[in-house]
Amino acid sequence: MDIENIELTFLKLSDYNDFKDAMVEAYSSMPDSYWSKSQIKTLIKQFPEGQVVIKVNNQIVGGALSIIVNYDLFDTIHTFQDITGNHTFETHDVNGDTLYGIEVFIKPQFRGLRLGRRLYDYRKELCERLNLKSIVFGGRIPNYHKYADSMSPKEYIYKVRNKEINDPVLNFQLSNDFYPSKILKDYLKSDHDSNGFAVLLKWDNIYYQKTNKKVSEIKKNVRLGLIQWQMRPYKNLEELMQQAEYFIDAVSGYRCDFALFPEFFNAPLMAENNHLSEPEAIRELAKHTDNITDQFSQLAISYNINIITGSMPEIRDDILYNVGYLCRRDGTKEIYEKLHVTPDEVKVWGLHGGDVLKVYDTDCGKIGILVCYDSEFPELSRLLADEGMNILFVPFLTDTQNGYSRVKCCAQARAIENECYVAIAGSVGNLPKVHNMDIQYAQSMVFTPCDFPFPANGIKAETTPNTEMILIADVDLDLLRELNQFGSVRNLKDRRKDLFDLKKK
Repeated sequence: MDIENIELTFLKLSDYNDFKDAMVEAYSSMPDSYWSKSQIKTLIKQFPEGQVVIKVNNQIVGGALSIIVNYDLFDTIHTFQDITGNHTFETHDVNGDTLYGIEVFIKPQFRGLRLGRRLYDYRKELCERLNLKSIVFGGRIPNYHKYADSMSPKEYIYKVRNKEINDPVLNFQLSNDFYPSKILKDYLKSDHDSNGFAVLLKWDNIYYQKTNKKVSEIKKNVRLGLIQWQMRPYKNLEELMQQAEYFIDAVSGYRCDFALFPEFFNAPLMAENNHLSEPEAIRELAKHTDNITDQFSQLAISYNINIITGSMPEIRDDILYNVGYLCRRDGTKEIYEKLHVTPDEVKVWGLHGGDVLKVYDTDCGKIGILVCYDSEFPELSRLLADEGMNILFVPFLTDTQNGYSRVKCCAQARAIENECYVAIAGSVGNLPKVHNMDIQYAQSMVFTPCDFPFPANGIKAETTPNTEMILIADVDLDLLRELNQFGSVRNLKDRRKDLFDLKKK
């Protein structure tokens, strides 16, 4: 077969005779199964974008017809006549939510060239472009008549899916990401090969957005601003917050949606209490936490940015915790806590682990926050991923490359296994006048899953190690949805929940 040109184009009424001939040839076992010229005219007039043909060497060899319906108006058990309004297409609704496929065919001698895939790909693109929920159609099972005496349609579909029976039509639809949702009896009575049965097949548009009457919507392209903070002496709280505002001003100037500070970024204020023991000094530092949080909340509003405050010591009921706050740009704020404290934090400061583990709703979707050591416990982020987390923020503080490598490697693993973005931010420099703080080592980074839409090494952006700076990175949340459905591997979907389960107490 000499192929000089393959073209996917809109169906025109002038194509009707060629279109009819191609249909008759495609449905040799159903010779009367073709659309009349008046029906094609109606479809083209009502929904021209939904009617397409494949031409090879300017000859029609296949086509796809579709309408838009308000699917809630139809019973899940419906017939082809129901969905097409007895072939009048009065059921077509430009304000509907579902693209309903009423025809797909390829002439026999052109099968095997994946031309049908082009028709399905076009439908998917159309569904996404029109912001429709899904594509639905009743799929034929033309080999079922061979097995009808020995098995039900349900058993037949099960065996086709498990490759025990070959059904060229159903196999093709399953390979194009459609999934069976119902068995329809008497769907198309003229389809004797299928014994009148059809399989209701669906493809969900993961990009579908329900019409939102509110002014604000969840952002899909999110800009992160990470602050790689320099540990240096500050005279007082006012001077430290001036430096913090400087960085917030800088990242908000680049229209960032989030500003992430490191763990214990306010440690320089302990210098004034260096004459005290380490447990006493950090408890003095905790007295600044409410003030700092209030100032961050005001900065979040005035600079129109969501601020993740790193972490600070906080005393509740005489117990010392390591906490931070999500200060949203709408003025609300919520606490997060470090759940696992390191042996050194227990030994030197007497820190206790908190118990707050949750996903936080923001105007940029659902986020999680784990403080430093917590990122090294994979159960925590998996629980957050199960609740819909898209971005995990990890403020950290490490003094050696060993400690930093633990945070870095674990954070990158969290991005892969939970199909999310992970942003880590740490401090650099040293505090010679603060006990137990010594020298800091950090390289702030943004990690991604490792699949085709993302960087091959899973690193979206990174700072220069041990240098005070900011890091700006854009992340696309729609890519995560695409990965979840169509990734080379699907870590969240492929978990063997029949063997293990993970639950939060």
